[in-house]
Amino acid sequence: MLKGIPAILSPDLFKVLLEMGHGDEIVLGDGNFPAASCAQRLLRCDGHNIPELLEAILRFFPLDTHVAHCASLMENDSDDLNDLPSIWEDYRTIIQTENQNVVEFEYVDRKAFYERAKNAYAVVTTSEKALYANVILRKGIVEN
Repeated sequence: MLKGIPAILSPDLFKVLLEMGHGDEIVLGDGNFPAASCAQRLLRCDGHNIPELLEAILRFFPLDTHVAHCASLMENDSDDLNDLPSIWEDYRTIIQTENQNVVEFEYVDRKAFYERAKNAYAVVTTSEKALYANVILRKGIVEN
């Protein structure tokens, strides 16, 4: 056991975060996401929700600030701009707490999101119940 590592980060997940390089992407999938059929590397975080996992990951994981969007969300199917998933604001708050410069998300069509997940370094499946809660994080570099 190590000090200071949140228990939600399993040894396998922590290893993947360490292995990833600049530009690699990791998907955090909600409970409905077809993680097993998309993943090159599948990591399970059953019983956990994405916000708590995102908060733990971002303590150690630098986001790529050299691209327009270092975090991508799966677009919801609604045309109503007032019908956006409330969990997205939770993500924005968590990301801004750890990365002051990150503000704008990229919104990716559901089918394109699935295709992008197939090329991600890893996919993490969770028990998140919120709809359209899937998020892709792009790893950056550690700057002095």
